Amino acid sequence: MRALLVLAPALFLAAPAFAQDAAVPPDIQSVDDAIDGDSLTIGAGAVYLTDYEGSSDYNFTAAPGALGSYKGFSFQLAGNRLSADLIPNRPGPTWDVQAGPIAVINFNRNNADSIDNPQVRALGDLGTAIEVGGYVGLGKTGVVTSPYDKLSVTLSYRTDVNGVHRSDIWQPSINYLTPLSRKAAVAAFVSAEHAGDGYATTYFGVTPAQAVRSGLVTYSPDGGWKNWNVGLVGTYALTGDLLRGFKLVAGGTYRRLVNDFGDSPITTSRGQWLGAVGVAYTF
Repeated sequence: MRALLVLAPALFLAAPAFAQDAAVPPDIQSVDDAIDGDSLTIGAGAVYLTDYEGSSDYNFTAAPGALGSYKGFSFQLAGNRLSADLIPNRPGPTWDVQAGPIAVINFNRNNADSIDNPQVRALGDLGTAIEVGGYVGLGKTGVVTSPYDKLSVTLSYRTDVNGVHRSDIWQPSINYLTPLSRKAAVAAFVSAEHAGDGYATTYFGVTPAQAVRSGLVTYSPDGGWKNWNVGLVGTYALTGDLLRGFKLVAGGTYRRLVNDFGDSPITTSRGQWLGAVGVAYTF
């Protein structure tokens, strides 16, 4: 998908809350004081991803990112995805209840000229879907490696509000992040997406008229489980540490389309990779 960054939810998670040095512990109180304070991380990166969801052709694009916390409330901008946690976080190793709004701009196949595959390009442009909803989750800080690693489970729901695919998307995910030192942290995640009939028809179906134009066979898919994803992201402080200064962020994701989505004549590769590298700065 043009800018639906599967690894985006984890790109800037390696933020100030996980800056414990596992090898040489710093003054715990000073770290806790910094963690409890407000912070803002902003950045941008280059992303290598497929031309559209289901494509075997790849290209580069740019994506912004930001992560902020104010009095325990937090927000995250990752590429085309914006979310906020409206339940304040508590300091220290504890349980973290998460809930808030989420919005995604879906650019999938909204510009046919950027698609290399001539048959899919002949299907024409689709609109840019605006998907709005919310998420709930539960996280635990201080799980395995230190008081600052975190395991969380979330479930998000979003629906198309401007009539492009007229459908709903559910996304469960599991995320784990751990610091390696004051300068480095890694995160791993697993997720899946369940999409409705409208999503399947819009992005993976082929109407009789489209079949004539493109040479693809007519196809009427049903909604259901669309894909699963696994990914790994790392960050390293270039100046200062994870609490402040510049940091390098890099990661990769593997996505696998399943069921009618994987069987579609539009899908030229069930398995797809995404890679990203960027620079961020934490205030």
